[in-house]
Amino acid sequence: MKEKTTKEKTDDGSIASRPRELYTGGERPIDPEDLVMASGRDVTPERVERAKRLIEEKGWAAVERYLP
Repeated sequence: MKEKTTKEKTDDGSIASRPRELYTGGERPIDPEDLVMASGRDVTPERVERAKRLIEEKGWAAVERYLP
């Protein structure tokens, strides 16, 4: 799917495009791999499995402890 963008002029006169909709992260599902990477660890099958359980248990709050 192609991302919808908006074109606008910058201060220096060039044209830049930006996404029409900005996402903060809470609008999309959390992948266990993302949670492992957010914790600063290497992705391993054991850590992914632990992250799956944590997401099922705590939902979005599982990743909020790693991200500001």
